[in-house]
Amino acid sequence: MKHLLIVYHSQTGHTKKLADAVLRGAQEEDTVTTRLLRAVEAKLEDLIWCDGLIVGTPENFGYMSGGIKDFFDRTYNEAEPLHLNIPYALFVSAGNDGTGAVREVDRIMLGYPMKKVAEPLIVRGEISASGLAAASELGLTLASGLGFGIF
Repeated sequence: MKHLLIVYHSQTGHTKKLADAVLRGAQEEDTVTTRLLRAVEAKLEDLIWCDGLIVGTPENFGYMSGGIKDFFDRTYNEAEPLHLNIPYALFVSAGNDGTGAVREVDRIMLGYPMKKVAEPLIVRGEISASGLAAASELGLTLASGLGFGIF
């Protein structure tokens, strides 16, 4: 059984809606156990547990949220020597274009190191049905890739 971790931060609820959709999609793959955690709850042990990671963040001032940055700050130094090298994907709830948040998360992930296996999902503005469908597809894609041994 493979393990997929979804870590997110949300203040307005937009990123939470996307995280729930990612979880629903991931749960369609029955050979993968999925854990959804708020960034403040996630720990190094969760990273060690997982075979794949999906990070969800709002775009704040062209950057990732403070909650996601805090998660990275709390886990990075201890995780780096472990060479986790797990696959990851990213989703962003953006008021602007979301590219700053993507750039900075990707930059941090190189240091763990983790490998990006999907294009980032950026949902701009209000969370629409198409945004939720894309988030669900992202979850299913990562879970299926883990389940079939692609990642």
